[in-house]
Amino acid sequence: MLPSTTRTAALLGGVLLALLTGCGTPAEKGASDATTEAAAPPVRAEHVTPPAPPGLAGMPPVLDPANIYAADAAGKLSPAVKGFPSRVYVPNTNSNTVTVIDPATYKVIETIPVGRQPQHVVPSWDLKTLWVNNDLGDSLTPIDPATGKAGKTVDVSDPYNLYFTPNGKYAIVMASMDRQLVFRDAHTMKTAKAVPVSCAGVNHADFSADGRYFIVSCEFSGELLKVDTARMKVVGQQKLPFKGAMPQDVKLSPDGSTFYIADMMANGMWVLDGKKFTTPKLLPTGKGCHGLYVSRDAKEMYVSNRGEGSVSVFDFAQKKLAKKWHLPGGGSPDMGGVSADGKVLWLTGRYNAEVYAIDTTSGKQLARIPVGKGPHGLAVYPQPGRYSLGHTGVFR
Repeated sequence: MLPSTTRTAALLGGVLLALLTGCGTPAEKGASDATTEAAAPPVRAEHVTPPAPPGLAGMPPVLDPANIYAADAAGKLSPAVKGFPSRVYVPNTNSNTVTVIDPATYKVIETIPVGRQPQHVVPSWDLKTLWVNNDLGDSLTPIDPATGKAGKTVDVSDPYNLYFTPNGKYAIVMASMDRQLVFRDAHTMKTAKAVPVSCAGVNHADFSADGRYFIVSCEFSGELLKVDTARMKVVGQQKLPFKGAMPQDVKLSPDGSTFYIADMMANGMWVLDGKKFTTPKLLPTGKGCHGLYVSRDAKEMYVSNRGEGSVSVFDFAQKKLAKKWHLPGGGSPDMGGVSADGKVLWLTGRYNAEVYAIDTTSGKQLARIPVGKGPHGLAVYPQPGRYSLGHTGVFR
């Protein structure tokens, strides 16, 4: 054993060495050890990892987590659409034209020749262009909503439908017959990545509240896909639990918790937890359930039942159908949109070569307007919103 003086000297030397080398953490040596705390190296700002952004990189921030449609309320038109005349653009799949209607008079004011089998008229992410999806024509026709004039056609294979990533970086072509999701530059439409899919008939989609993924309906194989937006990769796939299912339009609930998928053969909406991507449940609405449109106050959703000439009204808060409107004399209500003030629901009559204008307060038919043959993905424009996610007008 060492003499006490020798042991004391050794202990002091050890303490001094620990102080000089800065070994250990303040928690290990005690919060009251001021000398040790002072000796600890400062944390440099560049070494701190910033928190992950709340949504997809580059996506405009969500205004209200309880209502992702907060920017779509009546009257909230973006400065980008200032001065655009209010119009209804109707693609006629069997006439290869777009009928333009003045919603103030319910009159057709122009017919624009476009490519073969135009399916949808889609507002661009930046709200400055309307893209006509010429499916069998393998092209997109741009329309300037400020002037109503068509521009130079852009070659794009099988553009059945068109969406945009929430950050505005890419357009996503729903290439139904090609069995692909094609990510293209949102402005030039040059291909960035083509994603093959094993389901048949990719056609409609909607994005999660944070934009990190989107749900896609596959019409001809009765399936759903979950796609990672940033990785441009299918991360989930499931078969709907209904023989002969034909899923159509997809829409996210205002609180971002639930996806609703219209199914024209199951005659209702599938209710899906997108995050978990578990088997959805069916909510019956009517024969030929097809299009889904959120009201301006985000309290209701209008559901077009193409096979019975009706519109079901879904109450988001109560999570059930509140009422049903029947078109006088029947009809085939398909795709469309809601007027900027929220007072009129516009829908195409797919098999009747007509367009319906419906009062959203009473459900009364305001007008029935003859158009070309096979009218489909009608766009009401302009509409409120900061940016477009595509289809006939899905705004955030």
